[in-house]
Amino acid sequence: MIGSGLRRSPTRGSRDQAEKPFWISFSDLMTALMVLFMVAMAAAIMVITQEAHRLEQQKLERDDTLKSCMNQIAALAAQKSYTGVAVHGNSIEFGSIAEFSRNGHNLPEDRKDVIRRLMAGVLEIARSGKCSPWIKNIVVDGYASQEGSYLLNLNLSLQRSQRMLCVLLDSKANTSLSEADRKFVRKKFLVGGASFNSVKERPEDSRRVEFRIDFREYGEKLAEIVEIPWDDDAKCPIDKP
Repeated sequence: MIGSGLRRSPTRGSRDQAEKPFWISFSDLMTALMVLFMVAMAAAIMVITQEAHRLEQQKLERDDTLKSCMNQIAALAAQKSYTGVAVHGNSIEFGSIAEFSRNGHNLPEDRKDVIRRLMAGVLEIARSGKCSPWIKNIVVDGYASQEGSYLLNLNLSLQRSQRMLCVLLDSKANTSLSEADRKFVRKKFLVGGASFNSVKERPEDSRRVEFRIDFREYGEKLAEIVEIPWDDDAKCPIDKP
């Protein structure tokens, strides 16, 4: 029998259990934070990578769309009735169909008809829901040969560009474009001219016009176009009264 004056000391196990700290150690806390940081970084990198892939895919789709648009125009220009017309890159060269005389800016009526028939098909492609959103503008570039002075040829090249617009906007011609096409021409077409730029071997080949389609870049916003009151005036200002 144990005397009443003796006390039983607590066991070692219960004392150690009471002295264990409640909070996790500092090293364990840093390890947990590092794991959380790595998970967050991995998620962020994944989001950025997916976004970059999405943008790259959309750019590739844009390029494929523009290539398809130009291929359709090239197939149209390759028809026998448009002999001499060629598509190079984003430019349409009209060849002998739009070949001007020396110091001249007019064209025979039969050639004007051919140009309107060709452009009716080109504009149908350009106004399609696939191609139209990417077209920024279409520049009509006129050219001149090296014969004559610089300013004379510069004026001639501008007149030749303007002649092409007169041909396309002539609502009185038997082969006139539709009103929708003529409105598209007024909205998207610009006139350019060059005196001795891009000279061909033959002077006759240099007296020409080309249509250059400018497409907007991916992410580029189109400038707001002020609507001009519509008129159907078929008179070309460069024609003599």
